[in-house]
This record gives sequence, C-alpha cells and structure tokens, in this order.
Amino acid sequence: MPLVAQWLEDAVAANIQPNPNAMTLATVAADGQPSARVVLVKGLSERDGYLVFYTHYGSRKGRELAGNPLAAAVMHWDTLGRQLRFEGPVLRPPEAESDAYFAGRPWLSQLNAWGSDQSEPIETRGDLIAQAHRRAEQLGFQVVGDELAPQEGQPAMARPSHWGGYRLWIAALEFWVHGDGRFHDRIRYQRSLSRGDTGQLTAGPWSSVRLQP
Repeated sequence: MPLVAQWLEDAVAANIQPNPNAMTLATVAADGQPSARVVLVKGLSERDGYLVFYTHYGSRKGRELAGNPLAAAVMHWDTLGRQLRFEGPVLRPPEAESDAYFAGRPWLSQLNAWGSDQSEPIETRGDLIAQAHRRAEQLGFQVVGDELAPQEGQPAMARPSHWGGYRLWIAALEFWVHGDGRFHDRIRYQRSLSRGDTGQLTAGPWSSVRLQP
C-alpha cells in the first residue's frame, strides 16, 4: 500500500493533466451486464488498504453496487509507463466522512449533487439547468442568473442522503510497469477479506506472484 501511495504521488508530481487521480471503475448488474466509467480517487488508506471515491448512490454504478458490492478498477499513467489494477468489495464509509468531504466541495458541485438525477434521462441541457434552479430554490437558495451562482451570505448546503462515498477494499492488486518489447513487469498481490458480525472487514496477510506479460 505504501507503493500505491507513492505511485499516486508520482502521478501528481509528474503534472499529469487534468486528473492524475482518475480511475476506471467497473461494476456488474444483476443480469451480468458489466459497465465502466471514470471516477476520481479522493482518498487512500495505507493501513487498511482501500480507495475512496464519491458519487450519486442512485446512479447506475450505485444501483449495481447495491445489488453486487464488488468492483474492479484500473489506474493507467501512460507517460509514466505504469498501471494499477484493483479488485474487491465496496462499502460505504461512515456518513460523517461523506459529510466532511461534501462540505469542502465547490458550491456548484454541491448543487449538482442535488440538481442532477445521475444516469437518468433528461431531454435537454436546458432542462437540466432549470431542474437545478428549481431544486436550489426548494433548498432555500436564491440563484443569480443562468450561471447558477448563489447570492452572498447564504448558508452552507447540506449533503443529500443520496450522495456520498464508497470504499473499494483491495482484495487483489496488480502493479504493471512498461518494459521494452512488451516485456512488462506484472506483480499481483492478493489477500482474503472477511466480514465480521459488525459488518467490518478483516484482512488476511498479502501473498504475491509474478505474472507473465
């Protein structure tokens, strides 16, 4: 896990734009249909071994994780010749953690969590903006013009219950490093994760194996 943290720091230091913390997250629906999208890694627990990301719980990925709380993910930095792959169960963190992260988001991003029913159809972008206006007013905010900017001095926006964080607990992890002639280095780490009576996960020791490229 310290090496995962170092690679994330290296991606930031390399000034990879615009999102060095971008991660492709794959989930599976009840009928077996997989889907993938890019999310941003917003936290890493080196001690426990999980990644944190945030999203709308009612989105397609949220619904799929509710029915099948397992995911796979990949982070790829082409300019660094590095790739990380993750697999494991996904759990929601304590609500206080999501509250704290939401409080630090820009106001417009906070409004989007209220104003957008992520993954649901809508006719036009204009309809989306109008919906955001209506919901801002329902929350007691006065919105200035079409730019969706709040008036000064208005109270902080609370996190909606349908939006928050997830922890992707790492049961399997692969480091991939580019090699000339496609002689890449691949090292896979695995551990067992068991859920106790309290719902918390307990991790077993890591084991590793080198994989052929």
